[in-house]
Amino acid sequence: MENHSFDVIIIGGSYAGLSAGMALGRSLRDVLIIDAGKPCNRQTPHSHNFLTHDGKTPAEISEMGREQVEKYDTVKFYNGVVVKTVKNTTGFELETESGEKFNAKKLIIATGMKDVMPDIPGFNECWGVSVLHCPYCHGYEVKNETTGILANGEAAFEFSKMILNWTKDLTLFTNGKSELSTDQTQQLNQYHVNINEDEFEKIEHENGYIQKIRFKNGKEIPLKALYAKIPLTQNFDVSADLGCQLTDHGFIEIDAHQKTSVPGVYACGDNATMMRSVANAVAQGNFAGAMVNKELVDEEFS
Repeated sequence: MENHSFDVIIIGGSYAGLSAGMALGRSLRDVLIIDAGKPCNRQTPHSHNFLTHDGKTPAEISEMGREQVEKYDTVKFYNGVVVKTVKNTTGFELETESGEKFNAKKLIIATGMKDVMPDIPGFNECWGVSVLHCPYCHGYEVKNETTGILANGEAAFEFSKMILNWTKDLTLFTNGKSELSTDQTQQLNQYHVNINEDEFEKIEHENGYIQKIRFKNGKEIPLKALYAKIPLTQNFDVSADLGCQLTDHGFIEIDAHQKTSVPGVYACGDNATMMRSVANAVAQGNFAGAMVNKELVDEEFS
């Protein structure tokens, strides 16, 4: 790549990154989008709750998005992984895994989040297919089905209340001793939510679709879908080189304009919000692109 200096570098080329790239391309900014091509929802069969794209595969949406962004001549793409970022007098210098270096006045971090999978055989294969994170994305497709929730404590109680909107055939699996309060247990019992404390041995499935849960005590329960509250971590370590602040929940701290705690660095998409959805990522990316362009305009007139 001949040009190694850009107005903006976007790290992450999925929905948020592409959306930011389009906004900046339409603003005539020189942009580089660096992406490794491994979105977190790559094995999800269908994406939902995104107006005009409801039911398409995640790959269809991202491929269409990239084709549209590539039409803007000032937006370039680089397939790779950023391993180092350094703030300098003109902005930022980035180094990739292959040793190539790029410079930019501004950065947009759109690298999403990494799911920390539990050590349960079958879980990984079912993730995004029949083991689900979001009822808004997938709840309609499994409405009124035999459904489980894998969670414990306060998060389990709140999630159970929500999922009851989609199905009344619901079991809460705490995968060990329940941490629910007596009052929470009584409330869930009133709504006929089963509470199961047996420890998981494995999830039996066919091509990612759950057939049943097998427990360490030898019991088995047939199931159609399982929602899971699992830990998340940043895909890109923004706190190391850049020093971006994180929230208590581990997301990148941003203000109302998508700015991080580091001047010149913006963030958008799953890495900066608890609302993980394609539609929200696209919206945040569009807004971040516009805000970065405004900052560049203001600096040019200062």
